[in-house]
Amino acid sequence: MISATTRRAIDRVKQNIAEDGVLSIRGIRKEFPGVVALDDVQLKIRPGSVHALMGENGAGKSTLMKIIAGIYQPDAGEILLRGQPVTLKSPLDALEQGISMIHQELLLMNPMTVAENIWIRREPKTRFGLIDHARMAAMTQELFDRLNIRLNPLAQVADLTVAQKQMVEIAKAVSHNSDVLIMDEPTSAITESEVAHLFAIIRDLRQQGVGIVYITHKMSELFEIADEFTVFRDGKYVGTHNASDVTRDDIIRMMVGREITDMFPKVDCPIGDVVLEVRNLTLPGVFDDISFQLRKGEILGLAGLVGSKRSNVAEAIFGVHPAASGEILIDGKAVQISSPKAAMEHGLAFLTEDRKETGCFLVLNCLENIQSALITRDHVKAGFIDQKTVTKLAEDMAAKLRVKTPNLNETVENLSGGNQQKLLIARWLLTRPRILILDEPTRGIDVGAKSEIHRLITQLAGQGVAVLMISSELPEVLGMSDRIMVMHEGHVSGFLDRAEADQVRVMELAAR
Repeated sequence: MISATTRRAIDRVKQNIAEDGVLSIRGIRKEFPGVVALDDVQLKIRPGSVHALMGENGAGKSTLMKIIAGIYQPDAGEILLRGQPVTLKSPLDALEQGISMIHQELLLMNPMTVAENIWIRREPKTRFGLIDHARMAAMTQELFDRLNIRLNPLAQVADLTVAQKQMVEIAKAVSHNSDVLIMDEPTSAITESEVAHLFAIIRDLRQQGVGIVYITHKMSELFEIADEFTVFRDGKYVGTHNASDVTRDDIIRMMVGREITDMFPKVDCPIGDVVLEVRNLTLPGVFDDISFQLRKGEILGLAGLVGSKRSNVAEAIFGVHPAASGEILIDGKAVQISSPKAAMEHGLAFLTEDRKETGCFLVLNCLENIQSALITRDHVKAGFIDQKTVTKLAEDMAAKLRVKTPNLNETVENLSGGNQQKLLIARWLLTRPRILILDEPTRGIDVGAKSEIHRLITQLAGQGVAVLMISSELPEVLGMSDRIMVMHEGHVSGFLDRAEADQVRVMELAAR
C-alpha cells in the first residue's frame, strides 16, 4: 500500500509535468570556438505529444538535442526533466534518466550484428556471465515484431542499406522505453512506405505517453504527425505554435525570415547531344542490364524504392564498384572507368548518398574538404599547390552555397549535417564536371537551402552540365527532372517524360 508521503510526492511530480512538460528547456546557451550555436533558447515537451523543432541548417537544432542527450554540456541555462532540474553528464546518463535519441548521422557499428548494436551494454547474460546471444536475438526479434520491422537480428550492420540502418537506429532508441525520444531527421534515408510505418510507431508511442521531439526538413511530413512547432533561427528561439494554428508558409517565414516562392525553380534548358551512355551494365546479384542515355543540359531523375539499387548503379558508373559487364560511353566513345580517379579524368563528379561514411573527411577542416577533389595540374606551380588560388575558389563557392561556418579552418565535424552536405556539393562543383551524379543532393538540407540547391542544379543544366539526380523524395524528382528513369530490384522498369510523370506513375513502375 502506498503511503501518504509517497502519494503526495507522486502528485507533485504529476503537477510538475503538467506545468513544465516531461522536458523543459530554459535559457540554454552554447558556444563553440568562434560561434554562438545557441543563445537563450527554450523548449517544452509534453508527454504524449510530438513536438516538431524547425530551423535552417545551423539554426542550433542538433546542438540542443545533443545537450539534451548528454553529448554536450550547456554554458548556461536549465534543463528540467519531469519538473525537476537535472544535469545530463553523458549519453549514458541521459539514457538512464529516460532520454533516448535517434541521431541524424547513423552511429551503428558496422562490424557487429543488428542485435549486438541494439543491446550493446545491455546484453542478456547466461548463468556463467557470458553474453546470451540466442536470447539477445530473440529479444531483437520480439522488438522487431512489435515495430513490424522485417530485418534479420543476426545480419551484419555493414551489409545493410542506409534505410535499413535507419530502421535499426529507430528500434534501438525505442528499446530503451524512454519518457523522451528525440528523432533527428529519422526519415532522411527511408521511402514513403517506410515513413508511414515510422508514423505508425510514433502514434503508438504517443499513446503510451512518450514525449517526442521531431526534427525534419521534409515539410510535407510535419502537419501529419506534429502537435506543436517550435522554430529556431540563427541559434535563437523564434516561437512556439500549435500545429492547428499555423500553415506551411508561416513556418517557412519563421525559419528563414523571408518568402520562399519557388521550391523547384526548374526552367527549360536546351538539351544537346548524348554525353553519357550506359549499355547493358551488369553487376551479378546487384543490378542487371542497365541501359540509358544522358544528354548535355538534361536532368535525368533516378527514382525507385529502397532495394532498387539506384546508388549501386551510380557507384558503378563512377568506378567505386565497377560493373562486371556492359559498356559506358562518353561522347559516343567507350571508356574504361575502373576507379573514381578515372571517372574524374573523364569529367564526372559524384555526390554520394552517405556524407559521413563516403563523403566528408570529418577530422579535416572545411577548406581541406572542399579542395580535396580540386587539386590538379591546373592548381600546381613548380611542384607546389597554388594555395592562394585554391583557397579563393573554395571561399567563393562556400559563400555561394551559404555554408554557415565561422571560417573555412573550422573542423567539418563541428558543422551541422546540412552544412556538411553543402560543403560536399561545393567540392564537386569546383571540379567543373561535365557529368554530375547527385545521390540524395538535399538529404538533411533545410527548406531554404533546398531551394538554393535546386536553383543551382537548374543553372548547371543551363550551362550544359548533364545531371543524373537520385532522390527518394518524389516531389523533388518530379519537380526537377526533364526525364525520370525508374528502377525496381536492380532493373530499369521504365522511363517517363516530364510532361507525363506523376507520383502514381512513378510508384507503379517502382513497385512493379
